Amino acid sequence: MEHFDLLNPFGTGFLPVGDWTENGLQWVVGEFRDFFQAMKQPINAVLTTLEQGLRGTPSTVTIAALFLLAWQVAGLRIGFLVVFCLALIGSIGAWGNAMTTLAIVLTSVIFCTAIGIPLGIFAARSDAFNRVLRPALDFMQTIPSFVYLVPIVMLFGIGNVPGVIVTIIYALAPVVRLTNLGIRQVRYDLVEASVAFGGSPRQTLMKVQLPLALPTIMTGVNQTVMMSLAMSVIASMISVTGLGQMVLRGIGRLDISLATTGGLGIVLIAIVVDRISQGFGQTRRDRGRRNWYETGPVGLLRRFVKSKALRKDSSVAASS
Repeated sequence: MEHFDLLNPFGTGFLPVGDWTENGLQWVVGEFRDFFQAMKQPINAVLTTLEQGLRGTPSTVTIAALFLLAWQVAGLRIGFLVVFCLALIGSIGAWGNAMTTLAIVLTSVIFCTAIGIPLGIFAARSDAFNRVLRPALDFMQTIPSFVYLVPIVMLFGIGNVPGVIVTIIYALAPVVRLTNLGIRQVRYDLVEASVAFGGSPRQTLMKVQLPLALPTIMTGVNQTVMMSLAMSVIASMISVTGLGQMVLRGIGRLDISLATTGGLGIVLIAIVVDRISQGFGQTRRDRGRRNWYETGPVGLLRRFVKSKALRKDSSVAASS
């Protein structure tokens, strides 16, 4: 036994937390490798579909589609901003890597939303579950993001799919927290009125709480998107491709040109995704008391069809 110094008791660590973690992880890898490999399949399916779709579609078609989406959800000015950012990404030669990064981010956000919103709803309805969940979310948000990489590599290997998994773990907390917060902030008298008029818990949730909490929930989704993009460079250390890999190679070779191109591409992709995701959080009041289908390209198409039908009715009435 080593000499114990009462005045300096922490000269050497006596709790081998690192060894315990390594042994525990080795046991989990040995016993549950097949389970963790099976977990990769749905993520791999979504990621492959998105990546093949984004990289296989001509860039002009992708820009046009994202312009129409941005115009519909966030307005014409944001639509033109999206076109400018995407055109600039193509101009600097980062289009292919940007589409890979976009596919990874979208896959991460899809799974974060599918997992995080139900967890947030359950946490809003159960104080006991919220008390258990909060320390876990605190742990996930405060632990250095590099630390995630080691267990993820041991459990899932390297590549884009493990990169998506580490991004999901890193970016899940905001959507859970803000879904919980948004539902808890819904005025109690509105919930009570729904219950008084015979609304079931499910109807109250779907028709009162979730619509009123939508701006807060979308803020959580927006934060998840931003954290996913921030993780793209760190995740490139486990062979995740895309813009993060360009930045990492640039740092490794001291190639300022490559690092700048990758970094600028990440910034531009962040602007595009941020502006579009913020648009999804707009309420009817934000759109000037109009429904979503009354604005943007869909609203323009509806007005065109209506005016054409009116002219046809007028011509029929005049001829008769």
